[in-house]
Amino acid sequence: MEHLKEYIRLFKDNGIFIESEADENIPVNSISYDSNRVENGTLFLCKGAHFKEEYLKSAEKQGAVAYISEKKYGVDIPCVLVSDARLAMCLMAVFFYKKCYEKFTLIGITGTKGKSTTTYFLKYILDLYLQSIGEKACGVISSIDTFDGIEKFESHLTTPEPFDLHRHFDNAAKSGLKYMVMEVSSQALKYGRVYGVNFDVGCYLNIGIDHISDVEHPTFEDYFESKMKIFSQCKTAVVNLDSDRSGDVMRFAETAPELITFSAKDQNADVYGCNIHKSGSDTLFTVRTKDFEEEITLTIPGLFNVENALCAISVCEALKIPKEFIVKGLYAAKSSGRMEIYENGDKSVTAIVDYAHNRLSFETLFKSVQKEYPGRRVAIVYGCPGKKAYIRRKDLGEISGKYADISYLTEEDPGEEPVRQISQEIAEHVAAAGGKYKIIDDRGEAIRTAVFDCGRNSVILITGKGNETRQKRGTEYIDCPTDVEYAVSALKEFDKLNGIAGQ
Repeated sequence: MEHLKEYIRLFKDNGIFIESEADENIPVNSISYDSNRVENGTLFLCKGAHFKEEYLKSAEKQGAVAYISEKKYGVDIPCVLVSDARLAMCLMAVFFYKKCYEKFTLIGITGTKGKSTTTYFLKYILDLYLQSIGEKACGVISSIDTFDGIEKFESHLTTPEPFDLHRHFDNAAKSGLKYMVMEVSSQALKYGRVYGVNFDVGCYLNIGIDHISDVEHPTFEDYFESKMKIFSQCKTAVVNLDSDRSGDVMRFAETAPELITFSAKDQNADVYGCNIHKSGSDTLFTVRTKDFEEEITLTIPGLFNVENALCAISVCEALKIPKEFIVKGLYAAKSSGRMEIYENGDKSVTAIVDYAHNRLSFETLFKSVQKEYPGRRVAIVYGCPGKKAYIRRKDLGEISGKYADISYLTEEDPGEEPVRQISQEIAEHVAAAGGKYKIIDDRGEAIRTAVFDCGRNSVILITGKGNETRQKRGTEYIDCPTDVEYAVSALKEFDKLNGIAGQ
């Protein structure tokens, strides 16, 4: 059992300890920053801009024995004062959970776009392999959902905070999971959510302008360098040679003990993809590695997913996963809320639900739709989150103004900002790019209006939320239908009112 003195020593060793009024021999049974996850013997951390003293008082009632904070509060349990609560959280998580991630193979994936799809490509492949050897399914921590062998739920953060992240690692280790795949955001790398974590494989997909703001990354260079941190925390680096600034990326990646590159352009890459083409709704390509050459079929739409598949294949090369599971896994792979296609009865209206939410993913999505649906009217339904990634409002507005026949601007996790205010900011950039737009606060009504306005011979892109079942309004997450549910309902209503029979 740990005692408070071990945590105080950690804080002192890392230069963030200020003072303590506590008995250093107090036993510590658990750690938490969530008053709903407190038990007798919990060391409680006060964190976040929205932290209130009432949370600490609740933790005290539940059995917290001391608290870590950057300021003192009016409670009876003792305080350990630190200068950096975020770093304290990282140190506490690594120490309390004893690097339990070392008990399984951990794969981390970073990139501006494609993290979720690549994560699920890998999960499908690894699940097939694990099933063949009688092992449990692969764990996953993504922006879509989380599964750690014990807990399974819809995610709200791409990469969880350290206490939560290491709890999932602990669950995975206790459950006997052999593999876990996780998305690693630039924010996680910059602010230490993965502090002290060493990945067996660290993957870099791409870079685009995103998350540039006073509260996230002040400059693009800060964003880029944050992503590069993954290479100092992995045994094998996997790098996309086709990404912007690939030369700079390679200089960081070459510091890892092992390096695997992939490309659809450079034949010298360790994993090379070529002969990319469509066959019906499927995407086919040939992959060549040092071990095999094989034709791969992707049933998930979007030519751009070849890049994500090549990344997944590269990871499998590093892990020595047999070819048969790669081929079968990629063929079977689906990613909930990623490029999900729905059509009305006579296939004249197509709705595509996707999580695209930044400049790079928007532009890639539009270009793919132009190739795959030539001659169709293209509309898009989207919004931007409140109080974060402000640059997206300009970027997404410019891209949709350039490519879409009309943009429908709506709610997308507005948080503490008014939906209408966010939409109006986006609209300025849509108009500046020469695009048309409508602002409809209600997301379901925006999707319905897009379907009915555009009618036959149209493609409706519905981006940003996918199969998420909640909207962030204020500081709470409110239950709501998914974009898939909204789209299917609108298409059925369109057919009913227009006398179109289902196929």
